[in-house]
Amino acid sequence: MINRRDFIKTSALAAFSGSMLTKLACAKPAFDEFIAYDALGMAGLVKNGEVLPIELVEAVIKRIEMLNPIINAVIYKDFERAFEISNQAVPNGPFKGVPFLIKDLVEYEGAPLTSGSRFFKNNMGKTNPPFIQSTKSSGLIIIGKTNTPEFGLLATTEPLLFGPTRNPWNLNHSSGGSSGGSAAAVAAGILPIAHASDGGGSIRIPASSCGLFGLKISRGREVSTGRAPLPLVIGVDNCVSRTVRDSAVYLNVILNPQFPGNKNAVPLALTPKTNKGIKIAFTTDTIHGKSPHPECIKAVDKTVKLCESLGYDLVEDKPIYNGEQFISDFLTVWGSIPAGLIAMLTNTTGKIPDKESFEPWTWGMADWFHQQGGVTALEKAIGRLVEVGYVVDQFHEQYDFYLTPTVAGPPPKIGMQAPIVPFDKLLQRTIDLVGYTPIMNVTGNPAMSVPLHWTKDGLPIGSHFSAKFGAEAELLQLAYQLEESRPWKDKWAPHSIANI
Repeated sequence: MINRRDFIKTSALAAFSGSMLTKLACAKPAFDEFIAYDALGMAGLVKNGEVLPIELVEAVIKRIEMLNPIINAVIYKDFERAFEISNQAVPNGPFKGVPFLIKDLVEYEGAPLTSGSRFFKNNMGKTNPPFIQSTKSSGLIIIGKTNTPEFGLLATTEPLLFGPTRNPWNLNHSSGGSSGGSAAAVAAGILPIAHASDGGGSIRIPASSCGLFGLKISRGREVSTGRAPLPLVIGVDNCVSRTVRDSAVYLNVILNPQFPGNKNAVPLALTPKTNKGIKIAFTTDTIHGKSPHPECIKAVDKTVKLCESLGYDLVEDKPIYNGEQFISDFLTVWGSIPAGLIAMLTNTTGKIPDKESFEPWTWGMADWFHQQGGVTALEKAIGRLVEVGYVVDQFHEQYDFYLTPTVAGPPPKIGMQAPIVPFDKLLQRTIDLVGYTPIMNVTGNPAMSVPLHWTKDGLPIGSHFSAKFGAEAELLQLAYQLEESRPWKDKWAPHSIANI
């Protein structure tokens, strides 16, 4: 086995052949010395001179080569460029030298940008949007891209282009979506933090499915990813992580300086305070008033008791709005994404893309959008969704936090939510599973999934908390307390670096 120190001293990247890279990457370490560290811990080793960035890159490459054949989380390996960057002057940011994976919905110059779609399988990123520039300036070293469903449209990660990403807690189950590749990579211990984005729960659902922390931030808080805006902007970027502090610091990395209050960084450390008088409303009812899986009820019950033990005031309550209408309106906005893309391609090329260009679910959502009334229906839907936002704002005037399950059931088995399932059946399955998260994408409020419960079969289920617009600091304050009271960082999935 190649000694890292000798390699660093004697090798030149110009002589770093593909065969040598393969040999180095596939070598199984007798002991991974970085397993106990989160991203900030790794960066601390670099800043203290205990390790070099190239050593962290090498360790993560080994982890990818050992684990990715099992879970299929990483769909593009940018190893040689990561080595080049790590051998240069890495920016002295909070994550100096830490390897990082980005979800394949974000452009990165010189890397594929497929969005999980066969139609864009040969598409390449041509520039680095502000979001990527901020990420690189923090010292993170991008080492590859992670799997995502086509255009991020499903709550599972099973694109036909790359195949399904499997859950490290049970390989027969989904890792969630649409940030399922990133979540699986972190849950497997490939690295402690990875990029994720959220347009209907796509940070929080995979975080719940994989036993991680995931924070959806307030609308407009992060710098732009360069993606085209929707009529109702529902998507945001952040990450999934093993620790709360990694997510908190990454949020500070990507802050949009024009967002009100962003001049003051979101706090990293927990400030001791009394929780007396801080009110948490809770329910297990889904958006459309149904009861979730018994394990989800159990998860909330346990979280209620934990919060009460920490001194919070818990009240069973929920905001009142027409749940069925909300679902229809949200799906209209959701369907406008593929419908708009197909229309753009048709106008650009002069012909409608053939049916093989996109997955059945993508075509189904576009067709569903037109059946509802297209642009006219979209305008009406947005108007009603804005009204729901007012209801939630008023609710959060009464309560500091709102607690529900993150999802309405444990992670489903691979294939249950796949894009080839007949559209009507898949639509109902999606509605039934994604029973809590979309509301905060519509309102723009911050929300988080916290890993506090595992089923009797060993599958994670997150507890979902939301807060008033811009209240990330308050959510993180709560998250730090929950993490301290019920630690999860060292709870490892069976198919992870800790158990190889």
